[in-house]
Amino acid sequence: MKQRAILIAKGFCIGTADIVPGVSGGTMAFILGIYREFIAAIKSFDLAALTALLRLNVREALARPHFGFIVPLIIGIIAALLFFTRVVPLPQLLLDYPEQVYGLFFGLIGGSILVLLRETDAMSGGDYITLALGAAGGYIVFNLVPVQTPDAGWFIFIAGALATCAMMLPGISGSFVLLILNKYAYVFNAIGYFNLPVLLPFAGGVLAGLVFFSRLLSWILERWYRATVVFITGLLLASLTVIWPFQERIYETVGGDQLLVETHPVFPSGLSLPVLLSFAFIIAGIIVVLFINNLHKPRGEGLKWTG
Repeated sequence: MKQRAILIAKGFCIGTADIVPGVSGGTMAFILGIYREFIAAIKSFDLAALTALLRLNVREALARPHFGFIVPLIIGIIAALLFFTRVVPLPQLLLDYPEQVYGLFFGLIGGSILVLLRETDAMSGGDYITLALGAAGGYIVFNLVPVQTPDAGWFIFIAGALATCAMMLPGISGSFVLLILNKYAYVFNAIGYFNLPVLLPFAGGVLAGLVFFSRLLSWILERWYRATVVFITGLLLASLTVIWPFQERIYETVGGDQLLVETHPVFPSGLSLPVLLSFAFIIAGIIVVLFINNLHKPRGEGLKWTG
């Protein structure tokens, strides 16, 4: 019972990370020391389990997946999703207090970078090249993705798949991917109000991402774990320019609505109270990530992968 309660609490932390466009669920699982179990549990929903279910062999279908691990984790994740979409609506806070909320996100990403860099002690020349490639690739991608994207079901499906793939990686936030695709508020408002026309294609994309990417990710990590984490750290470094709380935002009027079409990072001209609060949230975000990492630091995790 105590173990289940701990897993529910860890699931809540992972769910919170998935909602906030700063720390990925994969990063949270990594710093909580359950990343290997997290990926293994996702992979346990395999073809053999599906085949047993289709044969109506319920006992075998239920025996293969790691339900003892994944169910409490899912309960915690769902609780976090409902809490931060109904009780504390983050999408609305993002609209009302963008500089302060983005400041927190910036700090959470910065803290995640520090955690990952601390795991890559004694970096070699090859590591620095990989880091630079990740940063360059991330900068290109983050600046090529259009600010406005369609609300069609096919795009929501793709957004769900991409966000899930990012969520599983120790470093990239699924919510940050939704933010870049301009679907963060759209999807989480749909979750808060159970908007099925949006949730169904998104859930389909999430399922596709879980089934296919978990296997690809496990294969990559078995062979190039250190290089993958260093590359992801580079991606996160590039994302800081996009998530920086102080942006020059350019809008266009389309059909009577003000649409955000372009942003450029700027430095605040003065130290007003909102600006000071934004910097305070940046520091708070860094402290939160480092505190959680020190509290639940994986023992012997290191930059290696054993399946």
